[in-house]
Amino acid sequence: MSISVFLAVLAAALLHASWNALVKSGASKLTSMLILTMVQAGFGGIVALFHAFPQAHVWPWLLASGVFHSGYKLFLSFAYEQGDLSRVYPIARGAAPMLVLALSGFVLSDSLSTFEVVGVIVLGAGILMMARGVFSNGESRKLVPLALGSALMTAGYSIVDGLGARASGDAVMFVAWLFILDGLLFTPICLALRGQGVLRANKRDWVMGSMAALASYGAYAIAVWAMTQAPIALVSALRETSILFAVLIGWLIMGDKMDRGKIIAATLIVIGVGLTRL
Repeated sequence: MSISVFLAVLAAALLHASWNALVKSGASKLTSMLILTMVQAGFGGIVALFHAFPQAHVWPWLLASGVFHSGYKLFLSFAYEQGDLSRVYPIARGAAPMLVLALSGFVLSDSLSTFEVVGVIVLGAGILMMARGVFSNGESRKLVPLALGSALMTAGYSIVDGLGARASGDAVMFVAWLFILDGLLFTPICLALRGQGVLRANKRDWVMGSMAALASYGAYAIAVWAMTQAPIALVSALRETSILFAVLIGWLIMGDKMDRGKIIAATLIVIGVGLTRL
């Protein structure tokens, strides 16, 4: 992985933590996520106008991506209804690179060095440690299966989008269309689950949701591009440094508690990132 790709993925990690914080701060998590999704679909439509229409062999990848992204947002929204940013986020993001690493040996052709494999494992262990307080601090355990469901969807779209972007030959076009499809799938799901009330939002909700959409779109566009330049499992793992940014945002801005376990886990994350650079 080159230094330019490395820094780009770190920037994407900061953007990812930021949009999650914006969604978490909304009065209705599902409404905030829906606004984000609709705005993203609009961005995607504009970008798609300036790129070639996807070829036939790209559509299966796009459809699979849309399903995974919609499932990811649904699980994540419900998880945020049950717990804090600094608890839900580590579980949701921490399990994903471990799943991607496990699957990459079977479905991907990427090869990782020993240091990169160890780095991914240490990074994943540090992120998973962040979540242990859900059991020791008496927090809602309902968030665990929801966050794990989000992690499973993340692992799915990480692999599908990386391979799909490579197959398309145009990462920007691929991201634009996946967000269009995501909007077409996620909106009716939300309406079916919560009714038309899920569309009720004030000006602040739309502003926050739009800001989150911009950050999310930028974060994922960078990530998918990076997956065309470096091993997918490595990019997926490095993106999880967003947990460092999420913990800082949760602690300094949202008032989440900082304890020794979080500090130890953050240290492991830093070590894991360092190992991926050796």
